Amino acid sequence: MDISEKIDLMLSFSPGFYQKIMQRLSLIDSFKGNWKALENAESRYLKELRKIATIESIGSSTRIEGATLTDTEVERLLKSVKIAKLITRDEQEVIGYYESLQVILDNYRDIAFEERYIHQLHGILLKHSDKDQSHKGKYKSLSNKVVANYPDGSQRIIFKTTEPHLTADEMQKLLKWTQDKLNQADMHPLILIAIVIYEFLSIHPYQDGNGRMSRLLTTLLLMQLDYQFIQYVSFEHIIETRKEEYYRALMGGQKNRYKQEERIDQWILFFLDCMISLTERLQAKYNTYSKIKITLNIRQQQVIAYITKNQTIQIGQLETAMAGYSRNTLKKDLAWLVKEGLLFKTGGGRGAHYHIKESEE
Repeated sequence: MDISEKIDLMLSFSPGFYQKIMQRLSLIDSFKGNWKALENAESRYLKELRKIATIESIGSSTRIEGATLTDTEVERLLKSVKIAKLITRDEQEVIGYYESLQVILDNYRDIAFEERYIHQLHGILLKHSDKDQSHKGKYKSLSNKVVANYPDGSQRIIFKTTEPHLTADEMQKLLKWTQDKLNQADMHPLILIAIVIYEFLSIHPYQDGNGRMSRLLTTLLLMQLDYQFIQYVSFEHIIETRKEEYYRALMGGQKNRYKQEERIDQWILFFLDCMISLTERLQAKYNTYSKIKITLNIRQQQVIAYITKNQTIQIGQLETAMAGYSRNTLKKDLAWLVKEGLLFKTGGGRGAHYHIKESEE
């Protein structure tokens, strides 16, 4: 069975399931059209949104694989990277992900979805990782597995992957199928991306870095296929918050790998639901930034930026982050921002938390 027949079989779904897919695709593409119009008309907040999304993406994608640096620690490391020596593996992985993500965001139009470019991205991803120098940018030579890493250091095997001697052939077939589909333009771009990423993870072509590479390739393909809003919101963050669902969706197809029963309905729905979550989160973030008018002073803008980055905070955290201002001044700012509808507050007293106001649109 060639790869086209195999994928056609994997996509053999019921009519009811296709209806679910079409509903989700319609929502995402509607947002894409609205966002492009908004982006063309007004871009003053987009630079800050991209900066926040980049930090979130780096932090989340490395934490999914077992790293422990928080977004705040990631941001601090990026600011000092020119003078800091990358000692820990977490630091090496963070800078590798940052550099490879920047290459994609800045050059996505010139990066063909071909083996040599994917090898180059993998080389950049692992450039600073001491233990990965011998195999970066090369297909695996030893068997590997998809493993879930947890904060306590434990691991769980999710599924087995393509054996090393079959890897190059399966990757070449996947890349050719992808290019043929892009040329034929007979498949919805988001379905195409979901299939490519599922297959890439199933093959697991590299000795290490496959999970991070899959998320980088997701961003690359989304940017190339005109879903450029992805640069302003973190796909990786959505995956991190839905990690268990992510692995279950992959396992739904993988349990029947190389069998005619292999289906990827769970994975397709998961991928599209993540995209919908992204559009909702981006709209909420943009609405928050667009409400920040000239009437906000610099300090209040800093408060909004800090809470946007951290999603939810308490007054003590804000006081530490903005040590140049008194607690009383910051409390007054928070109260005013809540009153103006830019923030909302949950709890009271010492247990009060402040959040960015979600979009009601």
